[in-house]
This record gives sequence, structure tokens and C-alpha cells, in this order.
Amino acid sequence: MLPGVRDALSGSMDTINLTLDALAGGLESRLAAELGVAPAQVVAGAGSGALLQQFLTAHCGPGSSVVHTWPSFELYPLLIGNAGAEPVAVPGGVQDAQDLAAVAEAVSERTRVLLVCNPNNPTGEVLGTAQLAALLDALPPHVLVLVDEAYREFADPDTIADAMALAAVDDRVAVVRTFSKSHGLIGLRVGHLVGAERVVGPLRRTAPFFRVPTIAQAAALTALDAGDRMRQQCRELAAERNRVRAGLIELGLDVPPSGGNFLWVRLGSRNQEFVAHLAEHGVAVREIAGAGVRVSTGVPAANDAVLGAARGFPGIERRSGALAGEAVR
Repeated sequence: MLPGVRDALSGSMDTINLTLDALAGGLESRLAAELGVAPAQVVAGAGSGALLQQFLTAHCGPGSSVVHTWPSFELYPLLIGNAGAEPVAVPGGVQDAQDLAAVAEAVSERTRVLLVCNPNNPTGEVLGTAQLAALLDALPPHVLVLVDEAYREFADPDTIADAMALAAVDDRVAVVRTFSKSHGLIGLRVGHLVGAERVVGPLRRTAPFFRVPTIAQAAALTALDAGDRMRQQCRELAAERNRVRAGLIELGLDVPPSGGNFLWVRLGSRNQEFVAHLAEHGVAVREIAGAGVRVSTGVPAANDAVLGAARGFPGIERRSGALAGEAVR
């Protein structure tokens, strides 16, 4: 937890019997000030997942479609289906890279929303501003683009797209973020969505049913005060992620660069075998979309356990340290 969060949680216990700021107006105003937008452009919600559902429900429905890349966040099809829309998954290109040209081609008159996960979960791919801008140029005016930045803080700020800047000049763009990862509040469910008033306004009809509890608001406001510490912790985690990636590459595994707090290990037909092998050593990882294995980055001891277990995986050819280092760069 970030500094002050535990005290904020303890202090809010005395008022949980009161309504207080039921719709998190104070949190929305604070976020708006930090992001340089109007409070009416920010909607707080019960984590980015709930906000994704609110957004899709507000802007889609039966007869419409939502386009997204694949592999990507594995709950996208479920969220889209819950909104009554049809999910249109666009397979990735070489090494699972998001094929934005194919994404634009998949858009039709029925498409209402395009979901872009950046950094992409589970592959870790980071899209730059030029890539997103080119995608916007290729889309018809009726399509909204929701950029899911749940893992943004773990990416290099100099390389990841500035979706907020794009939203400032193109009201088709909205951005959703969460306190779950970078701010360590996953158990409290706090997120926010930012966009033009015409885009975020319809979400307020369902906001009373996806509220951020007052105790979670207190934690989120305090976490915002610890922004410098949050960014430092994210840099430390990113360094651990890169250390594990270098170790896995040295063992001969295929692990692309990642901008998230996880790694994407591709073993083809041996994905499940790798999952089972790590499980035997007390390490839980998951295969996703039959395409690869997602390995979360934890504390150093947990990361050491991943590397230790992977060393015993049969049939992989250990590479030289120099080759591993070259792959990381």
C-alpha cells in the first residue's frame, strides 16, 4: 500500500454508516484537476472493469458491434455480450502484435465502439501516439475509441501513446484507468473514465449502481497524494519485470517486451505443459486464448521462484547471457 492509505482506511471506518459523497464528486473533481479537464468529463466507478461495462451498455446494444484486438483482455467478449452487442475479435499479426490496419478494416456501419488495450493485456505490447492517431484517421466518425490504460503506469512514459492528449482534440476518444494496479487498491475497486461530456454523460445514468464506496474514495484520494511514491514503485516493478524477462530469454523462452506488470511467454503447443510445470513448483500462471502464458510480476522472491521453476522446464535450450541481454534491448 502507498503511504497514508492504511490510515485513510482506518479513519473512514467511523463514517461508513453515512451517505457522504455518494457519487464520488470529490474524487472526480480531484482527478479532473490532476488531468487538466472539466469535472463533467470524469466518471469514477468501481474499477475499470465496471466502467468498461457502463461505457459499452451506454453506447452499444442489440444490432451493434464492438471491435477489439486478440489476444487482449479476456473479459472483453463477455462485457460486450452483456451490453447486447456482438464482439468482433481481430487476430494479432506477427508475434501477436496488434494489427491496427486489420482493426480498421473490421469496422462496419454496425460498429459503435473500438476497444484498444494499451499496454495490451496479456501481450504487454505498447502502442505509441502515432499509431493511435493513424488508427483514428482510418475510422469513420460514428465509432468511439475507448483506450483501456489499466497498466499504463508500468510502461515507459516516453513511448506509450498520450491518449489523454488525443481525447482533448478528438471527442471520439475516451480513456479508462484504474487504481487497482499502480496504486495498489485492487481490493477496493476504484477507477475512472475520461472523455468528452457527450461521451461520458450517458454513463451517469448507471453510476448510482456502480458506486465507489466512501471508504474506497478515501483511499484513492490519499493514494493520489502519494503520486511520486507510486511512480517510483512502478519503476521498481518494471525493473523486476525486465529482470525476469532477461532470465526467461536466457533459458531459451520466447518473451516479447512488456509495458505491463506481467510477461507474455509463448510456447505454442507446450503452453499448458509450462503452466502445469510451474504449478508443481508452487507458481500459478495462466494460459490465455491458447496463444501464450501470462506471468505476473510480483515481489523479488516470487519472481525468483518463477525463474527457478522455469529452469527445470524440460526441452528448452539455454541461451548465452549476451544473447539474452541483446534480446532485452
